[in-house]
Amino acid sequence: MSDLDFNLLVALDALLREQSVSAAGRRLGLSTSAMSRTLSRLRTALGDPILVPAGRGMVATPHALAIAEDVHVLKDAVKTVLSPPSTVEIREMRRHFTIRANEAFVLLYAADLSAAVTNAAPGIRLRFAPRADKDVQALRDAAVDLDIGVLPRDSDELRCQSLFEDRFVGVARVGHPIFDAGITAERYAALGHVVFSPQTDYVGPVDRALAELGHERDVRLIVPSFPAVIAVAAASDLIGSIPKSYCKSAATREIRIFDLPVAVPGFNIVQAWHPRMDADRAHRWLRALIFETFHAMS
Repeated sequence: MSDLDFNLLVALDALLREQSVSAAGRRLGLSTSAMSRTLSRLRTALGDPILVPAGRGMVATPHALAIAEDVHVLKDAVKTVLSPPSTVEIREMRRHFTIRANEAFVLLYAADLSAAVTNAAPGIRLRFAPRADKDVQALRDAAVDLDIGVLPRDSDELRCQSLFEDRFVGVARVGHPIFDAGITAERYAALGHVVFSPQTDYVGPVDRALAELGHERDVRLIVPSFPAVIAVAAASDLIGSIPKSYCKSAATREIRIFDLPVAVPGFNIVQAWHPRMDADRAHRWLRALIFETFHAMS
């Protein structure tokens, strides 16, 4: 087997189909002498003469006849496996994609993304999964096709593409006393706050920026999502901080947004995927469509 290669499989199929060294050589674009050398290699590899002289022509041995159809099928199968993927006709494709994203992203963007996908490929279905677990394993296993949000953990293993830049802003109900005077870091920190945190530790970039100035937020309520921050701020005297992109929510009609009185770094929203999906044509198409959709909205 050390002398066997896939080119010999192709040559064997041609020899068995033509039962002629010269005809098989013409089929493969080889000279008769080159084809004869290939036949010698095949005889050694298979331990069988394969073709033997018969009058002016040649005939296949019983073993050659017995394996002829298997050789042909195997040759076609190997050719398929070792060829580039066939062109994908996206509009005719039927496939499901799972996108991991947080609740606020789904509320704001799922409808637009679904419409864009349906318009181009009605057979493709999107499924949004919670982003509570950002483990890269789900991307490795293809349980999740794309992870959309801030840069995930273990990002060195992933491919990432920026979708848009975002930053934190303050939110408070219309008529809140915070708007009665200048919004200083001291006044801002002293008011009651509602914050988003998936854990009991709610310290985030706003808290760190305030701490540098010697202030600490008076946190009264912790909620599990940014839409919940907006809803609470709209119905109470608590103030919150949310990514500016979430201010597109309908609930923001009942609140006012304001610039935070501290310098908080902005952040990137990315789509991340595992390198194993780089060459998947349908996956590449979906990534490009999501990228184009966000740039059209910006």
